[in-house]
Amino acid sequence: MTFRGWLLPLALIAPQVIISAVFFFYPAGQAIWQSLFIPDPFGLSARFVGLGNFEFLLSDRFYRTSFLTTAVFSILVTLCSMVPALFLAVIADRLIKGSGIYRTLLIWPYAVAPAVAGVLWLFMFNTRVGVISWYLGQLGYDWNHVLNGGEAMGLVVVASAWGRISYNFLFFFAALQAVPRSVIEAAAIDGAHFWRRFFTIVLPLITPTAFFLLVVNIVYAFFETFGVIHTITGGGPQQSTTILVYKVFSDGFVGQDLGSSAAQSVILLFVVGLLTVVQFKYIEKRVHY
Repeated sequence: MTFRGWLLPLALIAPQVIISAVFFFYPAGQAIWQSLFIPDPFGLSARFVGLGNFEFLLSDRFYRTSFLTTAVFSILVTLCSMVPALFLAVIADRLIKGSGIYRTLLIWPYAVAPAVAGVLWLFMFNTRVGVISWYLGQLGYDWNHVLNGGEAMGLVVVASAWGRISYNFLFFFAALQAVPRSVIEAAAIDGAHFWRRFFTIVLPLITPTAFFLLVVNIVYAFFETFGVIHTITGGGPQQSTTILVYKVFSDGFVGQDLGSSAAQSVILLFVVGLLTVVQFKYIEKRVHY
């Protein structure tokens, strides 16, 4: 069916265009504009500095450290959420009795907001009343993520990945269900054991889903984990869990350095866009469609 004229197509795409313009393009433009100025904390005046904010950030040792922290955090969150999700999806795909209950229980954590998930894990690992920290103390390990940067990073990684496992599980399970059973049965008849069938047949067929989840989880680790870090560590100790998105908040809303915060948001947007381009340009070539 074809439509004459341009009014109907324009009316159909107008809601999405308006939403994108109001909630993405306008804020992004405002951030780029504000990154060229150093405003006072009250917003009454601003001094034009050009690229001065960017020069200051790139020369700041703490800001450069936050890049490494973000990279480590994003990689760990992506791996800790995708690998267990794939394993659970494989089990659910092979499960016959009680599979509906099993899948429902696995989906539940996705309904928990990141900030709430952070509070839950914070209570379990609390140095005074936490259940898990108490058991670790009984085993002779003194858990204290308030002072230990490695323990703090591990805790925010686990808390961030926990709720994401359910999301990844849904996509992996749907991809496994779409794999033709006739191909797997033919390989089984030829004598291929389960793991050989999985790595040579199943895994290549679900790589499009895995690639999609790789991109989505990296973007999630960059942006949507703010609530987890804010509730558990607040970026500490000694900025060991201060990722880029949290540094935008701490410098802009806490430190009232609005120009630097705007410049950080522009750099963050550029980094995520560059990562996405690299993923689609190089990693997608290894994906089998």
